Amino acid sequence: MRSIFFLLAALAAAAARAQPPTVELAAGMHLIRAEVADSMSTRMTGLMHRKSMPQNAGMVFVFEASSTHCMWMKNTLIPLSVAFIDEGGAIVNIADMQPHSEQSHCAARPVRYALEMNKGWFAQRGIKPGLKLRGLETLSPR
Repeated sequence: MRSIFFLLAALAAAAARAQPPTVELAAGMHLIRAEVADSMSTRMTGLMHRKSMPQNAGMVFVFEASSTHCMWMKNTLIPLSVAFIDEGGAIVNIADMQPHSEQSHCAARPVRYALEMNKGWFAQRGIKPGLKLRGLETLSPR
């Protein structure tokens, strides 16, 4: 019985380590709890294979350098909107993306971050290009 307890405890600890770190961001008065994708591995995996995402949750992708980064939805099950964000935290452009699509959605000019949220999240809150997000200054790529 003790060995089962220790096995379960070890599995729970491994699962906790597998969860990406999170950061609290703010878009105007709207708070976002964003998982951080700040390594090549976490950026490549992104939100793949997720069946749902809480309403004010998302994933922020942190890139090593500003560039016209692109996103796509291969193996992603939920529809998403992505905001491409420049070095200063301002939204450059927003794109809606469909599940299982390999269509690229790219930044209109060089960006340092991308924030994926449930599809329509930005539009429903009137969040448009030019708005500055708060909280990104604490992030850097691994």
